[in-house]
Amino acid sequence: MFNLRMFDRNKLKIRPLHERESKSDLSILINPNSDPPKLTDSEKSKLKQIADSVRKAKQRQAPVVYAFGAHLIKNGASRILIELMKLGYVQHILSNEAVIIHDWELAFQGRTEEDVRRYVAEGQFGLWETGEHIGNALKQGALENLGYGESIGRLISESSYPNKDISVAGEAYRLGIPFSVGVTLGQNISHTHPNFDFTSLGKAGGIDFLRFVKTISNLQGGVYFSIGSAVLSPQIFEKALSMAKNTNPDLNNYNIYVNDIQPGTWDWLQGEPPKDNPAYYLRFMKTFARIGGKSEYIIMDNRAFLHNLYCLLDE
Repeated sequence: MFNLRMFDRNKLKIRPLHERESKSDLSILINPNSDPPKLTDSEKSKLKQIADSVRKAKQRQAPVVYAFGAHLIKNGASRILIELMKLGYVQHILSNEAVIIHDWELAFQGRTEEDVRRYVAEGQFGLWETGEHIGNALKQGALENLGYGESIGRLISESSYPNKDISVAGEAYRLGIPFSVGVTLGQNISHTHPNFDFTSLGKAGGIDFLRFVKTISNLQGGVYFSIGSAVLSPQIFEKALSMAKNTNPDLNNYNIYVNDIQPGTWDWLQGEPPKDNPAYYLRFMKTFARIGGKSEYIIMDNRAFLHNLYCLLDE
C-alpha cells in the first residue's frame, strides 16, 4: 500500500527573516547611469542592432518583452530594468518565483540570497517569513482575480518597505506593466510556509500565463528578450506563441534575443543544428530556433548586456 498521507507544514519552525544570514545586500545594485562594462567592437555593433530593433518596435507600438531568471536580480540589474520601464521600452515581464522572492526581500529588508548549503544542513533553508508575506498577498489577490506579479507588485508598491523603490515588481505595478510569473509547485521557498495556499498560486499563475499569451498575440514587429532563463522562458514562450498563432496565423515577424553565458558557436539564423552537433543540446536555443521569427544568441554576462543596452536606448 502507498502511504498517501501528506506532510504537515504546521510542524515547521518558521523564523523571522532578520535572523537569516544573507549573502547579498543593496550594494549589488548597479547604477544605470554609471559606465557600463566594456564591449568588443563586434559586441558593440550587435548591441546597436538590437537597440535599433527595440526602438523600431516602440515606434510601431509593438511589445518589447523581457523574460529572465533570478540571477538578473542577484546581479544587481533591478534599477536598470526599472529605468527601461520608465522609458517605455518594456511592455511585459516574464519571470519565475525566485525573481519575486529576491525582489521582495530586497524591498523588505535590503538583503537577500541565503546560504543554501548551510541552511539545508540545518533544516532551515527557505523556512522564513518570506513565504507568509508572498502567500498572503496571493490569497488576497486571488479573491480579486489578480495575477501573481500583480499581487506582489501591489503589496510592495502600497507598503512602507524601506527599499520599495528598487523593486521591479513594485514599479511594474505602479507603471501598469504586466508582470507574469511562471509557477512550478514545490520549486520555491514560499511554498513551504504553512499558510501558503496552492489554490491561490494556481489561479494567480493561470491569470499571468493568459495575460502573457495576450501580449504575445500582439508580438508582430516586436521584440522578445530571454535573459538567463534556460527552461521557463523558452517553454512558456513556445506554448504562448502556438496559442497566439492559432488565432493569428500571420504572426511571423518578431525578433528573439537570447542572452546567456553558455558557450556556443552555432549560427542559429541557419536553423536547428544536426543531432551530432553539441549545439543541438543547447535546449533553450533549440526551442527558440524552431518557432519562427528571427532568433539570435548573444553570449555575454547579463550585466554587460542589459547595462549597455540601456545606455544605448537612453541616448
